[in-house]
Amino acid sequence: MTTSASVRLNNVVKRFGQTVALHDTTLQIHPGEFFSLLGPSGSGKTTTLRIIAGLESVDGGVVEIDGKDVTFSSASDRDVAMVFQSYALYPHMTVGENIAFPLRMIGTRRAEITEKVQFAADRVRIGHLLHRRPGQLSGGQQQRCALARAIVRSPRLFLLDEALSNLDARLRLETRAELKQLQRTLNVTSVYVTHDQEEAMSLSDRMAIFMDGRIVQIGSPEEVFTAPASVDVAGFLGSPPMNLLPARISGTTLLLAGNTFHLPQEMALPEQEITLGVRPLDVTIGPTGLPARVLLSELLGETTIVDLRLEDHLIRARVPQTQRFQEGEMVSLSFDQRKLHLFTKEGERLR
Repeated sequence: MTTSASVRLNNVVKRFGQTVALHDTTLQIHPGEFFSLLGPSGSGKTTTLRIIAGLESVDGGVVEIDGKDVTFSSASDRDVAMVFQSYALYPHMTVGENIAFPLRMIGTRRAEITEKVQFAADRVRIGHLLHRRPGQLSGGQQQRCALARAIVRSPRLFLLDEALSNLDARLRLETRAELKQLQRTLNVTSVYVTHDQEEAMSLSDRMAIFMDGRIVQIGSPEEVFTAPASVDVAGFLGSPPMNLLPARISGTTLLLAGNTFHLPQEMALPEQEITLGVRPLDVTIGPTGLPARVLLSELLGETTIVDLRLEDHLIRARVPQTQRFQEGEMVSLSFDQRKLHLFTKEGERLR
């Protein structure tokens, strides 16, 4: 059984020329966790992963693995394995030779290499493909080869950079479940970079949300989805993302688009301008409520996404596919008040 590692970044700063890629980043990853770094392109998540791997230096701060300062240690001294988006397989080597490469580099005995390569390949169900070359494999098989090469040394830390992004949608779903099961079986700490929130939500024990080189929230998938720390996080998570509307609150009285609502007592706040957040799934189109006009209705299998105009505001609702609407139709909206989110005018979470 692999001994899994803990990871800690303390006030890490990374610059590329005049550009600050990471601002004073602090992060703790526990042994055995599947931890995702989620954010849009250019937010700093891949830079963070490469710093953990030892592939990028830092301009400030400390990197620790199992409490040991590895800030200036080389990648080869960190006992980590990394799977890249491109898989980085050697085309002139067989699958077996690709998987064996890390073991050969550290002088492992031939008999031991054969045994470990077969074990790793069987774990990802490519044990029958060891004599093929990467060019003879499908995308999914190449991805499995890269995974087997990463796990063959039984590393304490498994780093994956957009590792499923080159697979088609169906294969990604299948491999996602297998990857989680593999991580649990190996009991290896895994850090996973992705811009795909569905992937992060389904795989992660916890996740860090990156924006503009900063971590803006850390928590379990449920925590970050049900209680986003800011309008930036709320507007990033979800498909479609949360509706964010300007409103005014006084006690439990909410004024929105010229209409007054009474909220539950636990949501009472001093009088102020706020941003109201409501998930598309928590918007109901029914016989009573706020008057809105249908702009577009998109059928997506089991559900329908409806774009609506409420005064000057765009609202998106996710409703059952049995509900059908015509462009330009007037309808009435209501919200699940138990699931409303209240933010300051500046964007910080209130409730």
